[in-house]
Amino acid sequence: MSEQKEESERGIKPKGAQAVSKYHTHSIPLDMEDIERDWDKPVSEAGIAAKTSVIVRVGMLDLAAGTGSFRVREMMHRIAYPLGVHVRADVNLTDIEASCTDGKDRITEVVDLPTTGVNTERIWLLEHFADWFNVNLGTGSMYHRQADVSEGLMQHLDKKDASQVSADLSKQLREQKKAERHAQDDPVLDVLEAVSAQAEEGETVARPLHMRDIEEAQIRVDEASAESAASDTASQSGGSASERRDERREQVRSRIKERAHKPPKEYAEHFAAPGRNANGQGGITVRQAHERLDMIEHRKPLYSPAFAGLASACACASFVFLLGGGPFDMIGAFVGAGLGHWLRRRLFAHHLNQFFVTFVCVAVAALACTGTLRLIGLFNPVALQHDTAYIGAMLFVIPGFPLITGGLDMAKIDFPSGVQRITYVLCIILMATLAGWMVASIVHLNPQGFEPLGLNPVVNCLLRMLFAFIGVWGFSVMFNSPQRMCLVAATIGLITDTLRLEIVDAGVPAEAGAFIGALLAGLLASAWRSAVRRGWLAPHLGYPRICLTVPSIVIMVPGLYMYQAMFHLGQFDTLNALDWAFRAFMVILCLPIGLAMARVITDKSWRYDI
Repeated sequence: MSEQKEESERGIKPKGAQAVSKYHTHSIPLDMEDIERDWDKPVSEAGIAAKTSVIVRVGMLDLAAGTGSFRVREMMHRIAYPLGVHVRADVNLTDIEASCTDGKDRITEVVDLPTTGVNTERIWLLEHFADWFNVNLGTGSMYHRQADVSEGLMQHLDKKDASQVSADLSKQLREQKKAERHAQDDPVLDVLEAVSAQAEEGETVARPLHMRDIEEAQIRVDEASAESAASDTASQSGGSASERRDERREQVRSRIKERAHKPPKEYAEHFAAPGRNANGQGGITVRQAHERLDMIEHRKPLYSPAFAGLASACACASFVFLLGGGPFDMIGAFVGAGLGHWLRRRLFAHHLNQFFVTFVCVAVAALACTGTLRLIGLFNPVALQHDTAYIGAMLFVIPGFPLITGGLDMAKIDFPSGVQRITYVLCIILMATLAGWMVASIVHLNPQGFEPLGLNPVVNCLLRMLFAFIGVWGFSVMFNSPQRMCLVAATIGLITDTLRLEIVDAGVPAEAGAFIGALLAGLLASAWRSAVRRGWLAPHLGYPRICLTVPSIVIMVPGLYMYQAMFHLGQFDTLNALDWAFRAFMVILCLPIGLAMARVITDKSWRYDI
């Protein structure tokens, strides 16, 4: 057993999993001859097979991290674009079929993942990989404003805490920029950098900088040069500083000219001429690209099973309070959810079947919760009356990521992927609720809901804010988010879930409350990302929207309704079962619709069908 544990920690499959997977191939091997012969070539000069291996592998890693098919396609296109490759991909829950062509050759590759999961750190790192890849091939950064942060991250993927690496890089960039500004007061350079920023802004909307803009900028440069001529002449002793200033001026001028003569970003033009870096090289080699992807793929989870279990315990206990539970309910859910998720992480390390693991862990969580309350009941008989608490202990298995991404896929008219994700969600919920119902039947539980706490409205609102923050933080940890990402998502969840509960108490239907909460979560996540891109927030805080929105609204998923529906169904009380099931369905339906509406409002690629 200790040998299996050591192999699992090193990322090696246990012997049982190795024996089963011996004859299974999930993707085309990278040691194929047509890939290996281009291994050390610049990737932009490699053959179509080598280019496709990078493009499809990026899509595979993104899909395995749990993101939706629309985002996987977007990522694949952004890797293919600087290579001059056109991609047409069918993306489903666990497979990708991609056809790639460079205008000369064509190849189709199929990837078939063994299972699905969630890893928000990987989604975030793949965005930085895409920026690093594009910048090194001569095109601009797409996801993040500071390409230097992406460059630094790709050089330090061996560090466990990539979030801290990005924060350190961001701090160094700020200090360097601040030192440069204090070192010299150069109005000419200010004008040039302003024009360069204008050029970069023009690039983001696919518009080149025209010569008229250059001429106007030159007039401003001449005026600023006249004003600073006296200071330049007077500071003869500062020749080295003046030389550095002149050198920087030339660098900025060259950037302006380069952007001014760059054609519009029409795909057909770029398709014929793949981008190159400043040295005229192809940027990076096929080997270097796959080495980075190897390091992203084989990164260990950020948190140990014990810490992830603690986060699950905090999240489910907070969830119970938001549903109306009291201290005894929260204690039972804390113990049950913590033990259940710890066991789930341990079993997943051995690559066991997801549905089997879900059934076993939910049963253990429900029994642990019930046992804890029975033990407390020896000293305080009131604890024996809290039969609904076991439902809160099972909420850690709610498949929030595939539920939301499935709805978003459908909003993008990608029904095959959306239907598959929703079907997967229903299967997980079925196994979990079935396990909970069996435990309730064995130990004779009769969940009737939580008793009203009778708290002061102000105190209740403040407690909701606190536990919404803790709950979203816990779910973010379960999704393997770095701590800074967890805190941002928790802040959004604090606002949105508290607002949802307050307006529902004021008489708004629960379905409308879920829609408003999800819509606000999407708008806040977009506003946060926009603030980072505009430089109002530090560049290392630019997280993918999906990594902020899903944890902040997964706490809105009506797990209590779903478990109540299964309990009544097990009792053959079909009327109540249908009532709870339809309540759950309406709330679940409104969550992805709210997120999709937020994307339509803030994202042009969602606003139009192109």
